[in-house]
Amino acid sequence: MKRRDFLAAGAAVLLTSPMRAQAQQVPFSAGTQAPRLKVPPLACDCHMHIYDSRFPAAANATIKPPDATVADYRKLQARLGTTRNVVVTPSTYGTDNRVTLAAIEQLGPTARGVGVVGPDVTMAELKKLHDGGVRGIRFNLAVGAFLKPEMIAPLSRKVAELNWHVQVNMAPDLLVSLSDTLADLPTPIVLDHLARIPQPAGVAHPAFAVVRRLLDKGHGWIKLSGLYISSADGSPDFADAGTVAAAFVQAAPERVLWGSDWPHPTKAEKPDDAALLDLVGRWAPQEPMRQRIFVDNPAKLFGF
Repeated sequence: MKRRDFLAAGAAVLLTSPMRAQAQQVPFSAGTQAPRLKVPPLACDCHMHIYDSRFPAAANATIKPPDATVADYRKLQARLGTTRNVVVTPSTYGTDNRVTLAAIEQLGPTARGVGVVGPDVTMAELKKLHDGGVRGIRFNLAVGAFLKPEMIAPLSRKVAELNWHVQVNMAPDLLVSLSDTLADLPTPIVLDHLARIPQPAGVAHPAFAVVRRLLDKGHGWIKLSGLYISSADGSPDFADAGTVAAAFVQAAPERVLWGSDWPHPTKAEKPDDAALLDLVGRWAPQEPMRQRIFVDNPAKLFGF
C-alpha cells in the first residue's frame, strides 16, 4: 500500500472507531467518572460552545465566560466516548463566527457548526461559513439577545438555498406566539434546550403542543440539552425536565438530538456531564432509539 493510501486508511479508522470513555477531570464539568451509558460509534454532541479570548466579545455581550478551548473539549469527548460534535456560536461573540470556524478547523471533519448572522449577511458570506463547516444559523432570543424575531423568516429564506436549518433558543411564551411563523419556514427548525418548556407546567404548557406539532409535521427537531434551564424541582437528575425529554423521545425519536451544552455558560455550578448523558438511557431505553439520537439524526441534519 502506498504511504498516502495507508495514511488515508488510518484516518478513516480513527474517524469511524468508537472512543472508549475514560474517567478524568474535565474543565467546566463536575465529577470525573465515565458515564455508565456506552454511546454508539460516531455519537455526536449536537450542542456545545468554544470560548477563546483571542476573539473579542461583542460590545453588548452579557455573558463572558473564561476560555473553554478545543483542547478542554477533547477531554470531555474522551470522558463521554463521543466522536462528533456541533460547535454553536455563543451570544458572547454576536455575529462574529471566527471562534466557531477556528474550532471546526482544529476538530476536523468530525465537527460541524451553527453560526449567528445578521439580516444584512450576503450569500458570499454564508457560502464562506458553509465551506468552514457551518450548517445552520441560531437565533438566541433568550440570553443576550440582539437579534429580533422578525429576522427569522427572511434569514431562513436566505439559508434555505444552502439546505441549512434555523435553530432557536427562546422563551416558551414567545415560541407559542411565533408558532405559525416557525411552521411556515422553508428550513427545518431546531429548538434548543427542550424548547425551554417551563416547570411545573411541563407537557401541559402550550409550548409543548407547539413543539409536538412541529415534530409531527416532520419540520421540527428538538435538542435534549440544558435540562437545568427549565427544571424547577431541585432533584439532582432534573426529573421534571426529564419527563418532558422522555415525552419528546417517545413521540418522535427520529427528530431528537442530544447536546451537552458544555461549558454550561449559564450555570455557575457546573453539572456532571457523565450523569447528564446517562439520563438519555432512561428516556431512550432501546438501543435503536439511542442510535437515532446520537448518530443517525445528527448525520441527517448536519451532513456528516
